[in-house]
Amino acid sequence: MNFYIAMSNRTDLAAIEAEARAGQRPRHAAGQLASALSATVLAPERGSGTRFDRLLSRLVGTPETWALARRLRALLKAGDVVFCADEAVGIPVAALCGGRGAKVMVFGHNLVRPRARAALALFSIGKKAEAFMAVSKKQTDFLRHAYGIDDARLLTLSDQTDIRFFIPGESLSKQRPVIVSVGLEKRDYRTLAAATADLDVDVRISGFSADARVIQETFPDEMPANMTKGFYTWPDLQALYRTADIVVVSLFPNTYAAGIQGLLEAVACGRPVIVTRTEGLAEYLDRPDLITSVATGDPAQMRAAIEAKLADPAQAERQAAAAREFFLPRIDSDHYVAAIADKLRSFGAWT
Repeated sequence: MNFYIAMSNRTDLAAIEAEARAGQRPRHAAGQLASALSATVLAPERGSGTRFDRLLSRLVGTPETWALARRLRALLKAGDVVFCADEAVGIPVAALCGGRGAKVMVFGHNLVRPRARAALALFSIGKKAEAFMAVSKKQTDFLRHAYGIDDARLLTLSDQTDIRFFIPGESLSKQRPVIVSVGLEKRDYRTLAAATADLDVDVRISGFSADARVIQETFPDEMPANMTKGFYTWPDLQALYRTADIVVVSLFPNTYAAGIQGLLEAVACGRPVIVTRTEGLAEYLDRPDLITSVATGDPAQMRAAIEAKLADPAQAERQAAAAREFFLPRIDSDHYVAAIADKLRSFGAWT
């Protein structure tokens, strides 16, 4: 049995591991998994793909991920196992390689969206993939109900972070309370701006993109004077979390785990967190004594939650410490990788 990891983007896992050993960034879960399984990591080649691959990519993936799937098909032997890092590569790999003796496991980030659903049905992925995993119960519930996939073929895990890198530490100097928010995917910084524009706080956002459409959807038309956004290196992001009085994960409605990394990194750093309630994060927010959640698109409710934490910082810190104690064993990347590796190894016993 040979193990392969199929990535949807080129990622220098060796360089990431070297930086992580030097304490300059978190480890990458794919690199950890490759080490645990002695797996071969395959990534798309830039500019690869046929005209037909370009046609297929209109539904899911990219021409390069379809080309990668065809490359894998030529490599795989009966009994080999492929872990696909997301559906952009997982659906192409399962479509072309599944049911041919090799066993394919697909990490589904957002399978509920219409194009992914259409691809799952068109290519009979429910039959061709050996198993699916997700970090949002909404996704595995969908697979169970829509395609009748039984629990033996589903793995639902809490998402992970590198708890060796994201740890509590000394705050940077600041003149007033700091509200931190991280990321761009499904982020609603308009509501955060409305909630904080006239508060005596600094709002710092780690989120940068050259995509004007993303920026237009995500940020207010005019940034409040107390709100800044920019790119932070990993060490600077670590310091930003540690400096935060509150980390706010402000989201648009969605059915997958958008925002989960910001939530878990903040919890691992021991910071108080406020999160928008979404379907995709439901199981992470079912402990209101640990994580404060607010309704989507409600600046008044978000402001009230922020003001409550700022008014009683000792209680906010107690809640943050309790959340860290509860979540840390569940979100440790080592635990996460071990669970995936065990599932993949188990395929050798499957018929």
